[in-house]
Amino acid sequence: MRRIITLLVGLFVANVALAQQTEQAAESFTLEQCIQYALENSIAAKNADLDQRIAKAKVNETVGIGLPQISGTGSVVHNQTLQRFFAYYPTAQGFGGVNADGTPKIDIPGLGAKDVVALQSPFQLKSSGIASATVNQMLFNGSYLVGLKASNTYKELSVKTALQTDQDIIQQVTKAYYGVLINKERKALFDDNIARVDSLLRNTTLLNQNGFAESIDVDRVKVTLNNLRSERDKFLNLEILGIQLLKFQMNYPPEKGLDVIGSIQDMEVTTSLDSYKEGFDYKNRPDYQVLEVNRKLQALNVKNMYAANLPTLSAFATLGYSTQSPTVGGIFKTNSSFKSGDYPGIGPDAWYQYSQYGINLNVPIFSGLQRHYRTQQEKLKLIQTDNQFIRLKRSIDFEITQATISFDNAMKTLVAQKANQDLAANIARVTKVKYEQGVGSSLEVTDAENSLRTAQTNYYSALFDAMVAKVDIDKAYGKLLPANQSLNSQPENK
Repeated sequence: MRRIITLLVGLFVANVALAQQTEQAAESFTLEQCIQYALENSIAAKNADLDQRIAKAKVNETVGIGLPQISGTGSVVHNQTLQRFFAYYPTAQGFGGVNADGTPKIDIPGLGAKDVVALQSPFQLKSSGIASATVNQMLFNGSYLVGLKASNTYKELSVKTALQTDQDIIQQVTKAYYGVLINKERKALFDDNIARVDSLLRNTTLLNQNGFAESIDVDRVKVTLNNLRSERDKFLNLEILGIQLLKFQMNYPPEKGLDVIGSIQDMEVTTSLDSYKEGFDYKNRPDYQVLEVNRKLQALNVKNMYAANLPTLSAFATLGYSTQSPTVGGIFKTNSSFKSGDYPGIGPDAWYQYSQYGINLNVPIFSGLQRHYRTQQEKLKLIQTDNQFIRLKRSIDFEITQATISFDNAMKTLVAQKANQDLAANIARVTKVKYEQGVGSSLEVTDAENSLRTAQTNYYSALFDAMVAKVDIDKAYGKLLPANQSLNSQPENK
């Protein structure tokens, strides 16, 4: 028996410790904190930030094309068998001809003036080495100048796309947060209803024991209480699902506790639609901003096609060293091992410097019809982009109309359901009082409780719909992003 008691005490202590640990691990967030956490940690936000960094790197890459390009080369070649060169015999007489093994001789009997001989070059050794450095500098390139503008526009596109991503994140997190907040209120409402019906059950049981109520009255109240408890258990699972949805939208660790701070009373649902219409501009929408930047890029594509027809000018300079040697090993000697009378160091093992510089001019003259038709394609794509503006504006107008109607309907429904809830609560209160005073029936009480529960469910559903409609109308008018995230801000040039 003592072992069992000790085991139970140990399990109780372990459960208490686990509950405390879970409570300590849970973090509490306001709506603003949930949004900020999501903007910093969600996968979509991280990828959008990476896209901006990629765009900045792309700009630096394009700038680097216009900087001096320096390259170095080096090679070592050994010719086991050298190529012969061919000449008429009179020319070859200056070299004395060659023997059968290829060595020179003074005369070659039997050869006439038009005979051709294959001679081994006396000016080339079997091994050679070369090392050089070349500098190229672009002086003028029309496509490069257009590319610089395009790279900065591309960076601007990444900024606008990131703002569009932020807007979507804010919308999703806000709706999930409101869902959790509504569930918290409904959970407290379930507890109040269960407590009220449980109190009614005790009173009805006491009346039955004293002969003032029938057993069927007790059974009716029990059924209502059992239904409430069953619905609460199901609702608790939905509450867990709502928390997991918020964690998912925030990219919050699913195994870590999360609690939300705030109440429904603190949420502002009502708003003036006239304030939205005043000063509305399509440019307030991030998707419109993205399309504007895309049009800039397409216009630059057209400009680049024309720039490709302009001449290009570049300068170059090369400095190098070369040598030859009878052997590969002789190439890597710093001093000559060959002595030539009064000129030491002039031999096959010495490295000799050479250099050159100049300017390259490339003038496109004719390249077929490819460039003409590529330019035509880019122009047609630009017209497609202009058509997309018309479609996007109409889409925004429809979204505003839809959001406005949905918000108006949601507010009307919310007002009606709030009145129904107040009426149902008053009916339930009066019915209970009448029943306790013996002038009402238990059936009326249970019906009133069921009606109240239905009215409460409808009210909170309408409240959630109104809050979601408020988020949608903010998005439709381009007012969902925080004030510090200006859609008209330009990306910094670095």
